[in-house]
Amino acid sequence: MTFIVVILALYLAANLGANDVANSMGTSVGSKALTLKQALIVAGILEFTGAVLFGGGVSETLATGVINPAEFTQEPRVLLMGMVGVTIACGLWLQIATSKGLPVSSSHAIVGAIAGFGVVAAGIDAINWPTIGTICISWVLTPVVSAIIAASFYSTIKIGILEHSHPWRQYREWIPWLSVAVVGIFGSIVLPQSTAPLARHFGWQLPPQDLPLALGAISTIALTTINLRKWSDSTSDQRQEVEKQLARFQIISACFVAFAHGSNDVGNAIAPLATIVHIQNTGTIPDANFHVPLWILLLGGAGIVTGLGIWGGKVIATIGENITKLQPSSGFCAELATATTVLIASSLGLPVSTSHALVGGVMGIGLVQNLKSIQWQTIQSIILAWVITIPIAFVSSALLFTLSRQI
Repeated sequence: MTFIVVILALYLAANLGANDVANSMGTSVGSKALTLKQALIVAGILEFTGAVLFGGGVSETLATGVINPAEFTQEPRVLLMGMVGVTIACGLWLQIATSKGLPVSSSHAIVGAIAGFGVVAAGIDAINWPTIGTICISWVLTPVVSAIIAASFYSTIKIGILEHSHPWRQYREWIPWLSVAVVGIFGSIVLPQSTAPLARHFGWQLPPQDLPLALGAISTIALTTINLRKWSDSTSDQRQEVEKQLARFQIISACFVAFAHGSNDVGNAIAPLATIVHIQNTGTIPDANFHVPLWILLLGGAGIVTGLGIWGGKVIATIGENITKLQPSSGFCAELATATTVLIASSLGLPVSTSHALVGGVMGIGLVQNLKSIQWQTIQSIILAWVITIPIAFVSSALLFTLSRQI
């Protein structure tokens, strides 16, 4: 049974990687800051790292927060079979959506599927509706927050650098601040958590923020040094040269997004498996002290990277090329906004949608550039896919659970 469940979890993780991970890298490919091959390598490394370091929090929320575990105390095997159905239902829907190039939300799929079998198995009262409500509110707010952040970042760069009479001179003056923005946001959210285990294991007495601040300072100086170079203010194509230099920052922000996505969305792939393994090993349902084993995080990370490499191209094209035209400057802002939004959610244990955040960020850029630059038909298709994901996952999971009871 365990072997079959592991294969199903890999199938779900691979389809999540093909869909969600692909759209997290789409802006970098669309703006030509990274080639498709480079994007796959960057995403592969950092998605895996983010999944292993931070993937447990969201997995634990999904495993214990969507349905009331107390409803299955007497029959933990019912919860086990339900999670098997959740894995199959979500994997199939993500594969269908990816084949159509639609960046659907794995968060929608997993939450809808868990609720679907929960209603059939234990009734409507088994669902933790306050948690569902919190998650749904985060889904609505995610694209809005990301759009506002992206529009703010891009407006600042557009007015302060690109539209200045001497773009290159302005860019050189802005390099330290751009470096601080990238490293500061990333460091303030991620580094304190990732360095805390090192402090515990090695007995460091330094305050937990000291190492992140030191790394941030070193990284900021390095970024500034790399981007400083001589360029004549009299050169006619200063703006294009600035865009080329900003592509370097977009590569950094692409790494930021990949790490953020791995830290959040791997939970969608491995939460059912973690629940199943816990029940098989202990004979009990997960409780508030439930933690995801490291090997499951490693499995989820490997699965999403595999799916990205095999099937990721179609969704990358949708996000990077079919919403609005992107340059490195705008792609950088969209990615920075996406990563900021998703990492904040990860630190709170909320399974938000990276596709929501990224699409919201790209739309925020389009609103600053020109409303006519946004391809609204693509947006409508994406939103429709978002909306139908929940009922499809709900019904599919409920049907699979019903069938499993008849076998």
